[in-house]
Amino acid sequence: MSRRRPSALRGDLPVRRPRPRRYPTIDRLPGSCAADLRRLERTRFWPEAAEEAFWHWNALAHGPLRQLVDPLGGPCCGIPECGCNGAGFRAQLEAVLHALPKKSARELRVLVRTLDEKILSRAAVIPADSLDVPWWLGLS
Repeated sequence: MSRRRPSALRGDLPVRRPRPRRYPTIDRLPGSCAADLRRLERTRFWPEAAEEAFWHWNALAHGPLRQLVDPLGGPCCGIPECGCNGAGFRAQLEAVLHALPKKSARELRVLVRTLDEKILSRAAVIPADSLDVPWWLGLS
């Protein structure tokens, strides 16, 4: 008996193509941590929530210095989640870090801390005694 081709069996079914990602995946993140992020985003957040927050926080850390020097002088609506400043995105990252399993949270926290240190070293205006306190709330 001859075998039918899979394309002949499927007929005119449309081909499903994955949608393009709006935000790039987080570099230097192990696969187990990425899987935990996907699982967490499906249950508690929205798709690409962590990548979006990390991308914006990374853009603030590596972006123009004027965004860091005068975060209060720019156009700010007063809603931290809106994104006109970085406080909402850092708060989102903090929520993700607290919801992840310990090992995955530790791996992501290393990457977020390097960005925190870069932001604080570039902007001497932001008062921060320690990286352990929520200093980013002063940005809003």
